[in-house]
Amino acid sequence: QVQLVESGGGLVQAGGSLRLSCAASGRTFSSYAMGWFRQAPGKEREFVAAINWNGGRSYYADSVKGRFAISGDNAKNTMYLQMNSLKPEDTAVYYCAADKFTPRGYTPTRVHEYDYWGQGAQVTVSS
Repeated sequence: QVQLVESGGGLVQAGGSLRLSCAASGRTFSSYAMGWFRQAPGKEREFVAAINWNGGRSYYADSVKGRFAISGDNAKNTMYLQMNSLKPEDTAVYYCAADKFTPRGYTPTRVHEYDYWGQGAQVTVSS
């Protein structure tokens, strides 16, 4: 059973930074795709960033491109989302997700393409 646990959320002023962590257990996370999504109150869950560690590239939503960066630590089986220059519109619950199987070279960016989800971490950006 794959388990994902997010941490690192919190309250930050606009222009500040936060780093989210997603600790994976149950398998070696570096073999498949993983991603970050977010959901603001009253809105649908939306794609933020994703990467296929197995030969794929990373992708970012246009709204976060140049400000957010996805990375991973194989030794810790942990994925990170570094968020810089945060804006009030980045306020949401952030979820990490993992795919059960990902073709080499393909990076999924849609909610239904992911099989495992964390519990979410609240990120609040004040103006």
